[in-house]
Amino acid sequence: MAGTNPRAARIAALIQRVIASSIERELHDKRLTNITITDVRVTNDLQIAKVYWTQYGHEGKEAGERKRAQQALDQAKGHLRKLVGHKAGLRLTPQLQFVFDEVPGEAHKIEDILAIARKRDEELAKARATAQYAGDADPYKHDEPEDADAEADGFDGDDADDDDADFDDMDDFDVTANDAE
Repeated sequence: MAGTNPRAARIAALIQRVIASSIERELHDKRLTNITITDVRVTNDLQIAKVYWTQYGHEGKEAGERKRAQQALDQAKGHLRKLVGHKAGLRLTPQLQFVFDEVPGEAHKIEDILAIARKRDEELAKARATAQYAGDADPYKHDEPEDADAEADGFDGDDADDDDADFDDMDDFDVTANDAE
């Protein structure tokens, strides 16, 4: 498709301009009202041009209007191809394929979904602003500081006195290097 071949991209842009202006000025078919050519993609070998179009129709009648517009575009395909060939000056004019572009309709649906999400986020932010904890603000139990536990057990935190007492008891034993052998 266009994008890898610069010539195909230039021809696609030319085809888009020619078809859009021809639909507006030369084709006087009421079925083609509110038609917009959104994109044209040409194969690298310049054989096929896919023309993407969309139509903004009346509420509830979109499907019928789209079907009639597709028929009108298919009927005008030969005339439009002749105009493209004349304007482009190509030896071989690409075959035109008209494809309805679903992207604009899907974009509106996505925008609606995002608007609903923004509204819910605003409602949650308001609820959070006035929210209060159901119980304590900090429901987790915290251990007492280590010093408080140690004093409760009778431990004063000074190991030096206790260790000396243990070694004093060891004086009763006379251990020499000769005894160890």
